[in-house]
Amino acid sequence: MTPQSEIIEGLTCPYASISPKYFYDATGSALFEQITQLPEYYPTRLERQIMAEHGTSMARQIGTGRTVIELGAGNCEKALALRQQIDPKCFVAVDISEDFLHQAAAGLRVALPGVDVLAVAADLTKPVDLPTDLPQDRRLVFYPGSSIGNFDPPQALTLLARMRDLLQDDGALLIGVDLVKDEAVLNAAYDDAQGITAAFNRNVLSHVNRIIGNDFEPRQWRHVAFFNAGQSRIEMHLQATTDTVVRWPGGERHFARGERIHTENSYKYRVDDFVELLSRAGLSQTQVWTDTKNWFAVVLARP
Repeated sequence: MTPQSEIIEGLTCPYASISPKYFYDATGSALFEQITQLPEYYPTRLERQIMAEHGTSMARQIGTGRTVIELGAGNCEKALALRQQIDPKCFVAVDISEDFLHQAAAGLRVALPGVDVLAVAADLTKPVDLPTDLPQDRRLVFYPGSSIGNFDPPQALTLLARMRDLLQDDGALLIGVDLVKDEAVLNAAYDDAQGITAAFNRNVLSHVNRIIGNDFEPRQWRHVAFFNAGQSRIEMHLQATTDTVVRWPGGERHFARGERIHTENSYKYRVDDFVELLSRAGLSQTQVWTDTKNWFAVVLARP
């Protein structure tokens, strides 16, 4: 399915949706980097803290000289911290935002002299095609930032199984996962006081305008985010503030005032449940590190 047909299919469903992967054009990627610095947005801060406090233990179990494959690499900042711990021989940055990715990888090459840095533009909802000459042994798949939560549990299982397929028996996965906690903390993290998350959410409309040639007016849409306790997930939506018709070549949709477009889920796990999910994906050997409040976890998983 092409991006155009995928977006149109989502917009024409009874309950309209846009995949969160379309957040990440250059503007969206830059806005997300701002989100990670916000006081309300704890995941990046806590993950960094866990990796700093337990870095020696992680490094001892991971070992040096691995080929690191970071999925959803973004600005590659976390690769620098990881490099100090495990001294990889090769680093592969994988992300959907191609221009942003290549810019970040260029900076990483300067920061990591002696490390072979590669950039692969890929959609993680599909199998990732890595360079054919990339070493097969001693791989570490690195998936920080709790992005696994953007996938429904069956989709998350499929993605984890694909990660397992990238590894031989001597490989490993290092992954960040957000944990269940007080709803007020969760809601604030996805609806910050400065409105950066709202701008990030609305920017997806500008991105899909360019992809399918439609005419969304982002100012007509309000950011909505809340924790759905029954599904154990944060939901993000865009809500029409007025009746509007959105048109694209060959089609259109009327949105009534108050109607929503579902743009993201972010599932929050209990540690035992996530470890069980890893085991079902073929990654049954696990070591878990958390912060003192048990708000966030970093998990090392092996076949």
